[in-house]
Amino acid sequence: MNGTNASLMSFVSVCVLGLLLMAAGCTQSQPDTAASTPGSPDAPEQENYTSNETLVAFVESAVKEKALAEFSDPNGTFVRGELYIYAYDFNNTTLAHPFDPEKIGVNRAEELDAFGNPYTRQFIDAAKKGSGFVRFYYINPAHDRTVESKLGYVMKVDEDWWLGSGVYTGRADPETGESRETQEQ
Repeated sequence: MNGTNASLMSFVSVCVLGLLLMAAGCTQSQPDTAASTPGSPDAPEQENYTSNETLVAFVESAVKEKALAEFSDPNGTFVRGELYIYAYDFNNTTLAHPFDPEKIGVNRAEELDAFGNPYTRQFIDAAKKGSGFVRFYYINPAHDRTVESKLGYVMKVDEDWWLGSGVYTGRADPETGESRETQEQ
């Protein structure tokens, strides 16, 4: 991949992640169902787009357990297909995950992604700095649980825990650890 394509991929990834976090739909009241986003009839409504700061404000204003329960609900406000929010504490214990409820309460410090990377430790390193991006390889629940490349974004909530989300970037190539879509460009 040449420098221009790499820069373009990085820019697109950052834009998609920004939209992902905005699409988390941090609303405390039901959105007006009459409003719709132009394009696809299945597209999220405009009212469901929000900022990172609004997401953190929701967590701070809600009882932590209520927020974690909502993040863990596969049919909840913070799940849009393969876009969802997960939460961990700084000891690397899963606090919320809508598609891996069996992992809630489990310390995942030693867990490796599909290519042997200690991705949860990388999450913590980024979250301790306030926020950051981590590339890892994870099962995509929307694609028959196949392993795909994923670009995650994490954000510190307070000194005890952090939130994350991410966008799948395509099936991972077991030989290179890159998404096949990235290799083709």
